[in-house]
Amino acid sequence: MGVTIKDIAKEAKVSIATVSRVINNKEDGVGKETRENILKIMAKHNYIPSSLARGMVTKKTHIIGLILPDINNPFFPGIVRGAEDAASKYGYNIILCNTDDKEEKEIEHIQILKEKSVDGVIYTSTLENKGENIELFRKYKIPFVSMDRNGPIDEVPFISTDGEMGMYKLVEYLIQNGHTQIAYISGKKGMYGEYKRLRGYKKALSKYNIPIIDSLIRYGDYKISGGIKCMEELLEKNLKFTAVASENDLMAIGALEVLNNKGIRVPDEISVTGFDNIFLTKVTFPKITTVAQPTYEMGYNAVELLLKIINKEEIPSKQIILDTNLIIRNSVTKL
Repeated sequence: MGVTIKDIAKEAKVSIATVSRVINNKEDGVGKETRENILKIMAKHNYIPSSLARGMVTKKTHIIGLILPDINNPFFPGIVRGAEDAASKYGYNIILCNTDDKEEKEIEHIQILKEKSVDGVIYTSTLENKGENIELFRKYKIPFVSMDRNGPIDEVPFISTDGEMGMYKLVEYLIQNGHTQIAYISGKKGMYGEYKRLRGYKKALSKYNIPIIDSLIRYGDYKISGGIKCMEELLEKNLKFTAVASENDLMAIGALEVLNNKGIRVPDEISVTGFDNIFLTKVTFPKITTVAQPTYEMGYNAVELLLKIINKEEIPSKQIILDTNLIIRNSVTKL
């Protein structure tokens, strides 16, 4: 077993707190000779201080857990990048946990992060769990920030984007281009993002006195396969529509694949739009009109919010809602 901070303190005949001050380059309370002696002992044993060793004194590990449901989804890497950059700026490291949208893995990761004594967690739930596991953070007394899917729950610190306004602007753009028969590929019922974006779709139709037709609304799973399923359902029912708005880009890509395979020209016969602005929308044919979500800023701001909670700083608002941006490409035609 390697040398610990306790061993260094014992050999130097000082307290663990004194060794910690030397490790963290704090000048106060440590004499020159004592400092040099501690450094000499550390060098002799090739001692590399760990975050847990520092935590014995500071009560912090400087580690943050980041729980995400599907790292294969191109929406999430931007969040990871933003979170890592913010964590690095403030001297923290991140443990990334991917749940594969499985609740049992989510519970397992929360327990592992507790055992790792992380200082806090940024959390996006699985599709099946609508935030119930938030109680585990409370039970384990782990500071946390809820992100995106879960929605604002009981004053829980929360960060997301204005999906309702983003979808409203997207559907309004379709309407302004002459589309009044607009199908909608939604995400899983009951999720915060699904509820907000669907509401934006309905609000835009209502604003322009366009009837909401329930049969034109289909429910997918945020994956390409979900978009394929929903578009096939729309076509099989011989429903009339000139455009489709998808709740995310992956389902829009799935819908586009079905239309291309059936020889239905996009956008000449049916216009297709997405939501997220993942990199794939720039390389499809045609390139997909979508709504950009500031994923980097979501991750970055989530870490900053979490650190304020960890450090018990004053927080003006526990809920951060970021703006979205309409990205116009080649998948919408003007009627």
